[in-house]
Order: sequence, then C-alpha cells, then structure tokens
Amino acid sequence: MLPINYESWHNMPDSNKNQALSNIKDRFALEVSDACIKKALGKKWRDNKRILKKEYFKKPISLEEKLQNVLPGMLRYQWEDAVQFWNSKKGEDRERVGTSSRQKQKFTHMAGSKSFACEDSSGQKVGRLQLFDITHRKKEGTPMSSEAAEIMEKLKDKKAEYEATASTDSSVNFEDIDNRIINEVLGPERYGRVRFQGSGVNPTQYFGSTSHQYMPFGSQSQAEIQRLKDQIVQIQASTDEQISQLRVEAATREAEAAARERSRTRNTMNSSNSFSL
Repeated sequence: MLPINYESWHNMPDSNKNQALSNIKDRFALEVSDACIKKALGKKWRDNKRILKKEYFKKPISLEEKLQNVLPGMLRYQWEDAVQFWNSKKGEDRERVGTSSRQKQKFTHMAGSKSFACEDSSGQKVGRLQLFDITHRKKEGTPMSSEAAEIMEKLKDKKAEYEATASTDSSVNFEDIDNRIINEVLGPERYGRVRFQGSGVNPTQYFGSTSHQYMPFGSQSQAEIQRLKDQIVQIQASTDEQISQLRVEAATREAEAAARERSRTRNTMNSSNSFSL
C-alpha cells in the first residue's frame, strides 16, 4: 500500500512510485508507458485519501479518537501524520481551495469512467468537436447545462466560419480545424493536458511539432520551471522519508531500552526480596 502521509502525489518518493509500478508490471502486461501508469496510480492514491478522509476523519469524534482509529494494515505514524495534516490550517486551506475550484467549474462531461473509440460505427474518425458534443449531453440528448449548450453553439458557429473559409482558401488544413476551434473558444490547453483525450495524452504526443500553437504563451518556460520544482519536491520528499524512518527507529529503540530498564528493575527488586527473606 502506498503511504498516505504525504501531502501530495508530488511529495511521494520515487522509490515508492517505482515499487508500485514494478508490482503492477509483474502482474499485468500493459501496453502503456510507465509515466501513464504512474499518473493513474497518482489519481487512485488521491481518490483513496479522499475516501479515507470522508469516512474516518470527518466523523463527529474528537481528534484524539481519530488519531487512535488506525486502519488495519496501516502504520500508525502514517495515519497520524495524515490526520494531523487534515486537521492543520494548511490542510483546511487546501480543502477550501479545492471546494472553491469545483464550484467555479461551469460544466463537466457525462462520460463517467468509460472510454470512447476513435472511430464510429461507420469507420469514420470521431473528431474532438463531435466528442465534446457526445460527452456533454444527457441521456435524452439535451445539453447537460446552459453553459454547455452555449459552448456547443459557439463551437458550431466557429466551425461554420472555418468551413466557409476553407471552401475558397486551399491553405486551410481540414484535419486541424477542430483543434483551432477548440483553442479559440475554450482557450489554450492546460499544461501537460489535451482536452477530451484523457490523462495519458500530452500536447507533444497529440499535436506533434505544432503543440506550441495550442499552449499558453511562455508555457515552455513554465514547463521547465515546473520540472525544477518537481525535482526540489522529490528531494525534499526523500529527506522527509528518511527523517520519518529515523523517528520510527528511534521510537522503537527507546521502547526497547525502556523495556530493558523495567526488566532490570524487576530483577533487582526480586533479588532484594530474596536476600530479605
């Protein structure tokens, strides 16, 4: 089990991630990259922490009771670290930010966890605009929200403009129209992500050499900065892990020393009683 006492997946030491990756590859033959597996692991880890927090930390009991309620199969110090963080101001602030971000989200897709094929029943490739339309409608076919309906209308109008231009301008690339429309209507892609393509696809993989056209200005510099920040976090996480291990070893040795001292005290008292008799 991956330890839950790290504040974020970025703080998780590479040694833990690599061990989990190795366990998965030993059991399953997956035709995906290691990075994709680790990203999926990170999501599962965050989901697991969220469930544990909801089911055990949110109970109407005292902090001491929560600390004592260590789950089976989990090390006590890991559970206590997680509970202390959730109870801290930093933990409460992070939860508040997450709640605020979800409230600001205007619409989400209706696809759930299921995936969609790249081709429809007739063998035609499903474009990104079509995929947006499919995944943002209710079962009865209506848009899931007024915001989604507004986006659909904007995408439809923008596509009509491009098709009208393409009819008289041979330089327009039909295969790239969907990407340009989405970029104009919804804005640049987020760092490391491509809309409607899942978490395992990044801009370079999807767009190739033209990926810079769909990313925010200065995103390459931001990517380099993020890479350096991730390295710093990993170094700090490794140090924190070593400190935690030292604390556990120190506590164990202290307990063993105390037990030996109690044993010597009992033996001394027994010897004294024997001489008195």
